Formats: sequence, structure tokens, C-alpha cells
Amino acid sequence: MKSRVAFSAQTGRWTTPEALYAALDAEFHFTLDPCPIDDSERIMEHDGLARPWSGERVFCNPPYGNGMARWLAKAREAECAVFLLPSRTDTAWWHDYALKADEIRFLRGRLRFGGAKMNAPFPSVVIVFAAARAAEEGDQ
Repeated sequence: MKSRVAFSAQTGRWTTPEALYAALDAEFHFTLDPCPIDDSERIMEHDGLARPWSGERVFCNPPYGNGMARWLAKAREAECAVFLLPSRTDTAWWHDYALKADEIRFLRGRLRFGGAKMNAPFPSVVIVFAAARAAEEGDQ
């Protein structure tokens, strides 16, 4: 799901670049975005953390900030959960959740989010939690 929100240093909302989302969607075939941003530039009022992710193929670009661990904790509920995150390898959420992902894809360079004029001030990463992959590895 694409959004049209610009970012600033004061926000945790970083709108997914359309080309990146399209490439990931072509690969994973998403059925749920639990934290979409609506046209009024606010995260929609439904609570993506409260709804079940079971059986879904989730794309999640959560608000960046202190609540990151809550989003990552839901990853294994989904059939597949793909997160676009800042690459913050020194944080607790990185060590507690990201390192347990089935796949970590560090993105080269800095992304240009939404309609921004400049690239992000941080590197980004795509983290994949895939129940099928975890089950296959457990069978070996």
C-alpha cells in the first residue's frame, strides 16, 4: 500500500518508496499492511497491532521510534512478515528480534522516502520473517 506522506526529522513516519514496495510486493504478494498512512498524513486509526496477522502476508513499515519491538514481536504470527526498518544494529529491538529473522537485506545507500527532496539520514534494511522458511529449517 503506498502513501503520499513527506517526512521530516520530527516524525517517525517514513513513507515507503513506491519502487521498493512494488518489488517487494511482486516477490511476497502482500495481503496486509497493518500500519498504512492515509491521505491526511496520519497513521490510520485502526490498530494494526491489535488485529490478528495469522495467515497474512504482511508488509510493515512501522512508525520508527520506541515502539519498534511491539511490531516485530508480531512477525511470527503471520505467514510471512516483511519489514522496512532503519538499520539500527545497536538497539535492543535489533538484537531481540531482527537477528532472529529468516532473512536480513541491508539496502545499499540511503532511501528517498515518499516525496522527500533528500535521502534519509539513516541506512535502511528489509527484514523477512517467513513461517515456511522457519518450518523448513526446523525439519533439517
